[in-house]
Amino acid sequence: MFSRMIYQGDHMSIFFSKLLVGIALSMDAFSLAIFYGTMPLTRTKQYQLSVCVGIFHFFMPLFGYILGDFFLAQFILYPKIFVGLIFLVIAIQMLISLKKDEEIMSLTSLFALIVFAFTVSIDSFSIGLAFGTYDRHLFLSSSIFSIVSATFTYFGLSIGKVFSNHFGKVASFIGSIILLLLALDYLFF
Repeated sequence: MFSRMIYQGDHMSIFFSKLLVGIALSMDAFSLAIFYGTMPLTRTKQYQLSVCVGIFHFFMPLFGYILGDFFLAQFILYPKIFVGLIFLVIAIQMLISLKKDEEIMSLTSLFALIVFAFTVSIDSFSIGLAFGTYDRHLFLSSSIFSIVSATFTYFGLSIGKVFSNHFGKVASFIGSIILLLLALDYLFF
């Protein structure tokens, strides 16, 4: 009975660690969605954008995961350190992007929706690359990332009418701090 409780506890810790990564990865989409939520978007456009972001956050980690597996087979790596370094690089990139003024595009066409979704999903490709060397919960990770990112995007669009543009930078800052803490955990603990 005790071993069964430990086994179930392992599943919960895996789920919650994936959920934390999913939340951190969703902060870019969330912060940009807050800005776009201040523009006149129809409810249909909000759903389309959220679904598009969710789809990209599902497939980008899978592509990264496959490449991560390839790199692990080719090179001798300490997977936990590699994951920590990927998280650290992404966290630093997110912090640097807070200082840049990103060019804002209109979300009126399908192409613009796809570009937006791809842009905010690039970091999930890197996470998939890292998990390909260390983690074997492929569909769980991608599914969680997809659901969380679609939810955060829709939530960001919905509250964008209420909150100012400054809150979006705070959300990206929080996401980068979460990734930074996860990187330190992988690198040193």
